[in-house]
Amino acid sequence: MSDEYEIDGWDDDEATQAAANSLVSTSKRAAKERQAATGKALARQIEAAAAAAAAAARPGLDKIPDPVEPDSDGDLTAEEEQRLAACVEGVELLSTAYWVAGKSLDTMAVGRLFRKLPHRLEPARCYATIEEWADVEHGIRQSRCSKLRAGWELGEVLNAHGHKVPEGQVRELVPLKNRHGLKAAVGVYQLVVNAVGAEKVTAERIRETVRLLPGDLALSDEDDAQLIAQTLTSAIEAAEPPQPKPSTTLPADLKRDVDRRAVALADRLDRRRIDRQEVLGHLLAAFADEKDSRVFDAVADRMKKAG
Repeated sequence: MSDEYEIDGWDDDEATQAAANSLVSTSKRAAKERQAATGKALARQIEAAAAAAAAAARPGLDKIPDPVEPDSDGDLTAEEEQRLAACVEGVELLSTAYWVAGKSLDTMAVGRLFRKLPHRLEPARCYATIEEWADVEHGIRQSRCSKLRAGWELGEVLNAHGHKVPEGQVRELVPLKNRHGLKAAVGVYQLVVNAVGAEKVTAERIRETVRLLPGDLALSDEDDAQLIAQTLTSAIEAAEPPQPKPSTTLPADLKRDVDRRAVALADRLDRRRIDRQEVLGHLLAAFADEKDSRVFDAVADRMKKAG
């Protein structure tokens, strides 16, 4: 048997090698095409899964349940608990939405990104200012635009610290931030949180705290917010005047009446004299007696009448 084979009339080694190379090349190309097709299919699956996850996470009116009357005034059902959670989450979006809008406006303003946007009412020209664009396109007045731009940075930092801070609270801190820096404003907020707890922070409490700060306050924006809060606490305590102790002195008229009644009591008990302190001691003991509430009730009645 011959060691040489004829392929379409070719009997040389070069033709055989070319045919083999062609087969190998075709096989590799087919493998690459199959791999590309598999990769595209996988990419489409990943893209579809990502789109579904984004749609599920995206806030919107379609995620908020429609208003319905309750079936009863009792405890919330499991369905009502879910509806409540969705609504609370929707309301809490405000604390982020304010600062997203403010940062967007500020970024557009600083970079003048609006400069080539055609004016909606006057298409022949473009917007001149961010305030003009915000007003015409979104109904955001100039003062509102300025407040959003001024507050977003502080709102962003406080949100990053886990504080869901409403716009009104941040607005109380903006003047302080402008005078002493961002960390000083965060420090004041932290001071209020330390004093009353995060759940009890209000715009009014922040306003009152800022008012207590001394006028010559000197802070470094390089310090940590917690350290600034401690510094502010010490400054407020040093600035507060000592509170006078409540007076325990009885009015002169009452003293005379007590002494007169003490004489009558001494006569009834056949004693020469009864000191005022002795009367007070017995009175307080009778007031504290839980088995006999007559004195307690009498005091309560008098206090009600006095308003």
